[in-house]
Amino acid sequence: MAIVARVLVGAVCVAHDPFAYAAEDRSDLARFIAPLSPHCELNRWAAKFLRQDGSADTRELLVDLTRTINQNFKHVARHEKGTQDPIKTLKLGSGSCRDLAVLMIGALRSLGIAARFVSGYLNLDDDDDDRVTGGNTHAWVQVYVPGPGWVDFDPSSGMVGNRNLVHVAVVREPREAIPLQGTWIGTASDHLAMNVAVKVITATGAGARLGQVDMAQDAGLQ
Repeated sequence: MAIVARVLVGAVCVAHDPFAYAAEDRSDLARFIAPLSPHCELNRWAAKFLRQDGSADTRELLVDLTRTINQNFKHVARHEKGTQDPIKTLKLGSGSCRDLAVLMIGALRSLGIAARFVSGYLNLDDDDDDRVTGGNTHAWVQVYVPGPGWVDFDPSSGMVGNRNLVHVAVVREPREAIPLQGTWIGTASDHLAMNVAVKVITATGAGARLGQVDMAQDAGLQ
């Protein structure tokens, strides 16, 4: 499947024809194609991944966009709440995993491609299924590709596919994946913490790889 777009350069905003999804899929995918934050600068940047005639091979475009973000943007830890606007990420050339995911989603949606935000854990040591490793909170992107369906793309690592990824939440936009909040009242000397560990196991008789997340709280707060 190919993407067809018409591009108006200069100061005029880039316009794109819709991605050629089947008619029966469009209504279900509409909310995942609607732009997060429409901006001409983001549209122009996304259009650079198209051929000169405005077309593109779907697989090549998705892989190229994933690896371009991975190679050209610095992945940094950012502890502030929320996500950066994609335009700010473009200007800074850096962002957290969630910022880079939002940048990719914005670029894809500007091309009419359905994309959604995924939050979960990155399992870095999956060679030994019996080993429980530290869980790294992570964010990446899923793109709807006719035929395969929703496919994982991780712009922070440059990986394509769900290897090493443990899905927890799949949403239209990041704010829908905000963790639950609450209040705990105690003394100043109390130590409150939570450890997260990830273990990848093989389902009996199926050979499917499953992600298992174990959570434990320290200081007698289990």
